[in-house]
Amino acid sequence: MMKPKRLKQGDTVGVIAPASPPDLKNLDKGLSFLESLGLNVKLGAHVKKKHGYLAGNDKERMEDFHQMFQDSEVAAIFCAGGGYGTGRILSTIDYATVKANPKIFLGYSDITSLHTAIRQETGLVTFHGPMLCSDVGKEDFDEESKKMFQQLFQPEVIHYDESLSPLEVIGEGEASGEVVGGNLSLLVNTMGTPYEIDTKGKLLFMEDVGEQPYRLDSFFNQLKLAGKLEDAAGIILGDFSGTETENTKETLSLAQVYEDYFSRLNKPVLAGFKIGHCLPHYSIPFGTDAVLSSHKKALMIQPGVY
Repeated sequence: MMKPKRLKQGDTVGVIAPASPPDLKNLDKGLSFLESLGLNVKLGAHVKKKHGYLAGNDKERMEDFHQMFQDSEVAAIFCAGGGYGTGRILSTIDYATVKANPKIFLGYSDITSLHTAIRQETGLVTFHGPMLCSDVGKEDFDEESKKMFQQLFQPEVIHYDESLSPLEVIGEGEASGEVVGGNLSLLVNTMGTPYEIDTKGKLLFMEDVGEQPYRLDSFFNQLKLAGKLEDAAGIILGDFSGTETENTKETLSLAQVYEDYFSRLNKPVLAGFKIGHCLPHYSIPFGTDAVLSSHKKALMIQPGVY
């Protein structure tokens, strides 16, 4: 495990778009937010480019990624948004450069691919949190979500209990381990590749958006058959919004799907964390030690910066 150095006011931070093209109006608002934190902003050279459903071609997006890690003036890297595309550059990233230049890296959704690859190839702690275009720059971005950026400026233990949101215990127990995971569909997409997630002894976090119960069922089943649920020390279920279906008489509920896959694992499994495609959206570090307890109905995660 390698923690990045904390931010301080006056630092320069980089912004890249490793997936889909960002909405430029929302991006500008997101950049203003970073500036309100006392940070200077440096845009990647290709952030505003479009190549179909991608923010520039693979070479351009990879160049921005490498440039920001190589730039000694850049203290942190924020992703403009998600969508699709990060998986296309995983095999061409110079992970030695990332390891030699550890710094804060923040994003979620399609950025899950980068979180997993960076952590497993380098040991660098990264942050799952709101992105500038798809979250921060929108009118409804809330104060609770904004407050979570303070953990980048000061080492802070994240204590998540029912004071933040109602939590449901699906599996009893208490376990410790590094928090890993991200967007469920992205985790499944990397199965059978060199960037397949390692869950052994880890606390596996999962979230997704807009997927009907049968689709989530298929994703969980893939992880089950691959041994990823059994290997995990505990399961953290984040926000799964947009699971409603019109064919209510022909579907299992999300609660039933949870019951089928998680109730008999003999390990702590808690659901209801407001982490993912939701508001508020609580940011958490990936790769630091944490404790998940059904008895306390709480998740405690060690700081992600030093």
